[in-house]
Amino acid sequence: MESVAELVAARWGDHRPGLWCQNPGNPEGPGSTGRAEGPGSTVLTHHQVAAGAAARAALLADLLPSGGPPHVGVLLDNTPEFPLWLSAAALAGAAVAGINPTRRGPELARDILHTECGLLITEHTHLPLLRGLDLPGVRLLITGTPEYDDLLAPYADARPEASRAGPADRFLLYFTSGSTGAPKAAICTQGRLAAAGRSLAGQFSVRRDDVHYVCMPMFHGNAVIADWAPALAAGAGVALRRRFSASGFLADVRRYRATYFTYVGRAIQYVLATEPGPDDRDHALRLGFGTEAGAVDAAAFERRFGVRLVEGYGSSEGGAAVQWSPGTPAGAVGRAAPGLVVLDRETRAECPPAVLDPAGRLLNGEEAIGELVNRGPNPFEGYWRNPSAEAERRRTDGEYWTGDLFYRDRDGFLYFAGRTDDRLRVDSENLAAAMIENILARYEGAAAVAVYAVPDPVTGDQVMAALAGSFDPLGFAEFLLAQPDLGTKMAPRFVRVLERMPVTATNKIHRALLRREGIRCPDPVWWRPPGSATYRRLTTADADSRETGGNAEGPLVSREALHRCAARDSNPGPAD
Repeated sequence: MESVAELVAARWGDHRPGLWCQNPGNPEGPGSTGRAEGPGSTVLTHHQVAAGAAARAALLADLLPSGGPPHVGVLLDNTPEFPLWLSAAALAGAAVAGINPTRRGPELARDILHTECGLLITEHTHLPLLRGLDLPGVRLLITGTPEYDDLLAPYADARPEASRAGPADRFLLYFTSGSTGAPKAAICTQGRLAAAGRSLAGQFSVRRDDVHYVCMPMFHGNAVIADWAPALAAGAGVALRRRFSASGFLADVRRYRATYFTYVGRAIQYVLATEPGPDDRDHALRLGFGTEAGAVDAAAFERRFGVRLVEGYGSSEGGAAVQWSPGTPAGAVGRAAPGLVVLDRETRAECPPAVLDPAGRLLNGEEAIGELVNRGPNPFEGYWRNPSAEAERRRTDGEYWTGDLFYRDRDGFLYFAGRTDDRLRVDSENLAAAMIENILARYEGAAAVAVYAVPDPVTGDQVMAALAGSFDPLGFAEFLLAQPDLGTKMAPRFVRVLERMPVTATNKIHRALLRREGIRCPDPVWWRPPGSATYRRLTTADADSRETGGNAEGPLVSREALHRCAARDSNPGPAD
């Protein structure tokens, strides 16, 4: 097994362009000189990256306090310093904790202190986040300052030495998001990351002349594991976008001649929402790899840009992965490898195969959807200082419980159905939010959809949908009637209509915020009262009344009855 340090050192003497970035200047530090390439861009060769990493690794060896774990916190946007410090930590046998800049106050301090970072690398942009925080034992380095350059200057002649680190050395402490509790820091060793990079480079035939566009934040595992690592393993180039920009996506892809990118969450929807142009296919991009784009958006992306999106799956902690392969049906992420099973969380029995209609719509979601469990060997390496979270993943001997919902068809292909945290229980029936979202995404007015539970005094949960786009109450109700795979309890009781979906720093829908705001939110909310076929605006009196809970949903009425109700609601008579 090889180490990340070996992959970094292998680029010494490679004078091909290797790292592109937005910011001009001299971000790579002593020992290297970048050159400008195009407006607002700087490019470093692979050799310059290796030299910059060697200088930082030598500095790191002198700065990290003795006696504590060799952990470095990195609180940066996607600047050249981020991959340079990743490479430096690999050479030094240290671990990088990516710090989320959207965290604030005590939560931010908790992340830094929990991962026991003796050194924190940041930039001027993020200094206001650190003001007033008590961070004992943490030394701060601010990139892009004369003091920072002076610290690096004595190490300008350092050369990368891979022998100081090995495959078993801890390399990443990356936080996994969750709807409850503090984020957990998953451990990834050098050997696991190098192996993941090799695997993805092979799967997608990454070449030395490819350019990987990194527009997702590098503090998150997706950008490092699925974008940076395969580029490093194949000797391909990396182009950085400081922060994701839908409007800047295509311009960047052209500027850097990017061939591959990764995405998470709603990033694809935002790109599709930009104004189409006659030259949308004028680029070198050939592949996008990520999660949660959805079949509808993936098809729209390929039609518009001529680029195939591959929806992959890998648990953040590395305990289970599903690989796409030729012949994978639309909507599936890949075939289940030996050991991967879908289990009922309560009985721990294997769920029956999915029953799909000719259009691929799931007809037995209640019994087919369960948690994906790996009963075979898995590379899960645990969480930093969090034994209770590890126990949740390893609930039974030899099994890794992913926390993700799936269903499997009769041919063994797996379909993602959401997080276990996103499961709703309406009138004793379990529903997967992702399945309802896939159905609502067909609604013509929907630019983005999120489904989540709101508490109900009678039925436990009610289904609420947030819809970004245009909403017509009668048209939406008619749309629901036309969906053959929409169960009687899956139709949203409440619909929040907003201009833009709230997202986290990793472009995932901010479900915790949506759930927290519920029906008392700043946007218009439409609701279907119990026994009614139509939607009407929710008033304060409605929200205050227990009628907003009501009884079980019951079956949707016919289209004729729907129109009778709509006519009645728009022209109420004395009997109403």
